[in-house]
Order: sequence, then structure tokens, then C-alpha cells
Amino acid sequence: MTHQADAGPGVFAEAVREHGAELVEWLPPSQEPPRSLTGFDAVIVLGGAMNADEVERHPWLRTEEALLKEVLAAGTPAIGLCLGGQLLAQAAGAPARRAARPEIGWLRIEVDGAGARDPVLGALAPGFEAFSWHGCEFPLPPGAVELARSEVCLQAARIGEAAWALQFHPEVSRADALAWIEDYRSDPDAVGIGLDPVALRAETEPKLDAFNDLGRNLCRRWLEFAAAARR
Repeated sequence: MTHQADAGPGVFAEAVREHGAELVEWLPPSQEPPRSLTGFDAVIVLGGAMNADEVERHPWLRTEEALLKEVLAAGTPAIGLCLGGQLLAQAAGAPARRAARPEIGWLRIEVDGAGARDPVLGALAPGFEAFSWHGCEFPLPPGAVELARSEVCLQAARIGEAAWALQFHPEVSRADALAWIEDYRSDPDAVGIGLDPVALRAETEPKLDAFNDLGRNLCRRWLEFAAAARR
């Protein structure tokens, strides 16, 4: 599920192609929704500038949440990133909310004991640096397992046995990350914290290659889990 043109699957698309799988994109704001997602082997829910509770401005959010509830009930492997993580958590009974403060740029994420044993997050223990861009967060859904956290909020949780909600952006491509920084004035949170786009771009450019490798590898581990779940 892709919510806007500059928040696409990024390096996750590369990992999917390498895995030999077909990536089918649905853009909810402009395309008719599928009747069901249960025919798919796995589901990726991407980010977007809208908030998870803005259903009056974006009515398709209701449809997407209903589809994600179906995905969770069916045990279909799923991974949600930033807004996508919030939507997955919301479908699992934990509505998104404002974070104590926005996290925009690079932040340290600590992986806890459960995260260290997780098939997707475990390789990143005990912690890592990630690119993030959000003003909202998701609380831990009922029955879910916390996997990682930043100073501000929950950053990764496993919902059931087959769904992961992430708050950071492991998928982000170089082009998208730099476009977000260039267009920072469109985000009230970025303006509100006094974001320095020149400084953030200077910090971001040399870090992206390693972070993109982290993202591709994270997606590969998730794809391996999804493939094993189908057997």
C-alpha cells in the first residue's frame, strides 16, 4: 500500500525483486481498493504525510484499516512502516496518537531482549541508527510484543506471529529522503522544530548507503519469514 508518490517502497522494492516475488502496488488515495488482501502472500504498508486518524480528509483510511484487520485475522505476513506501522497497530486495537515530540532525522533505536530474538529485528540488536520522519506514534497493541524503542517512542512491535509495525523508515530511498528534506516546509512538525535542511542533508547523504543496506537486509529477513510461513 503506497500512500504518496515520494513515499514508495524504495529499497524494499529491490529486495522483493531479488527475492523473485512480484510487487503489486495499490495507491489508496487514487485507486479503487481491492476487495480483499487475503489472496496476497504478504503485505507491505508504507508511510505518508497524512495522519492515521484523518479519516474525514482521507476516507480511504477506513477502507485500508478494514483490509488490514482482515490481513491480521488471516495471519498474512505484513510489515508497516511509519504511517503503515501506525495503521497496522490501529487495526490491532491501538489507535495512533501524537508523540511527545516529532522525530525527524537520525535517531538511535535500542533493540530489547524480545527484539534480539526476533527473526526480522534480531540482527539489529543491541541497537542501530535510523532515519525517521514522524510526529505521531503507535502504542503497543493488545497482545503484541515490543521489539525496539527510541528515546521518544515505540519503534518496532510484532503483532501476532506474522505482522511487524515499525515507526522508522528502513525502506526510504536516497531520492525520497532528500526530497523530504527539500520539501520540509510542507510539514508543520518540521517547521515547528526549526528543522535545518542544510544540516540534515549534510548528515543524511553520507549515511544513506549503509542505512539502505540495513533496509534491504531487514526486508530480506521479512521476506524469508513470509516465504517460510507459506510452506
